[in-house]
Formats: sequence, C-alpha cells, structure tokens
Amino acid sequence: MENKVLVETSARHVHLTEEHIAALFGAGHALTHKKDLSQPGQFACEERVTVVGPKGQIAKVIVLGPARPASQVEVSLTDARTLGVDAPVRESGDVAGSGACKLVGPAGEVELSEGVIAAKRHIHLTPADAEKFGVADKEIVGVKVTSEDRSLIFGDVVVRVSPKFAAAMHIDTDEANALHAKGEVYGEIVK
Repeated sequence: MENKVLVETSARHVHLTEEHIAALFGAGHALTHKKDLSQPGQFACEERVTVVGPKGQIAKVIVLGPARPASQVEVSLTDARTLGVDAPVRESGDVAGSGACKLVGPAGEVELSEGVIAAKRHIHLTPADAEKFGVADKEIVGVKVTSEDRSLIFGDVVVRVSPKFAAAMHIDTDEANALHAKGEVYGEIVK
C-alpha cells in the first residue's frame, strides 16, 4: 500500500472547551478516555451529549478529547438536515459564522451560536508522508478509492501537513456510504 493512504470514516462528534465540559458534565469534570484515535493525542471519550437543532435532535453523540479552544460539532450533511441546521463544509476549527445548536449533557445545557460544520474531507500527513506523496500543506487533491461496487474519486480533498499527524484521510458517514466502504479502505492521491 506504498502509494495509498488509509481512508477512515469520521462519524458525528463533538469537541468541547473546558468551560463547556464543566457546564455539560459538572464542575471539575475531566473527560473519560475510552480509546485512542488514529491521530496522535486524540481520543474518544465515554461522555455523550444530545445535539439539538430547530427541527430535531441527535442523542448520544460522542465527545472527542482533549478539550479544544472552541467547541465544535461535526456532522454529516444528512445529520444537518435532521437537525435543521445550516452546517457549512469547512476545515476543522473554521467555525466563524457556522451553524448554531444546543448541546445537552447530564449536568446542563450549552447554546452554541456557531460551531456546527460538515468537515471538509481531508488527509492528515507528516512532512515525510507529504514529500513521499508529492503534495504540500493546504493543497487540494483528489483521492481514488476502489470498492467492490461503488468505486469513486473524491475531489476537493485538502492536504493537512504536520509532524503531529499520522497518515490518514477522513471522510464523513455520507461519503463512506456513497463509497459503500467496508473494512479497511485505502485511497490513491491523484492530482
């Protein structure tokens, strides 16, 4: 798989600030580590919240750690329709002017005036990986993925390069379903 990158499905999830962790789960609460994610230092938590929009809600949405400087809700576009929220397609962390929602936890609620996005499909690479693939940070590429019956080429994939990353492409559940992704999936970067 030398010329290919692992393609992972990133399901709906929430990133929280320390302030919002306290509001949702109680003062002094620390996120409970459940399992490590593919990106170093990132982990899935035991904690869950309900995301509430004008049209509907989604219960038991996983919280990812560690705490972030700004709270953010990442959903698929199908989830956004269920919630009745405008979730622009953005890179993680780019929440200015994005969708609003309410988060409900066991100890309280938080109103987010912005922070709901559909994550732009992206590839995490180390500098060495980027050199190997012949790509640069913020470059937009395509990724060809072959599946049993729904092969496709994802366009508009942003390359993100950092020594803190592990090589992996992230797509949301809508995109994984379009691919009919099963098991371990790899894609080939195309320009």
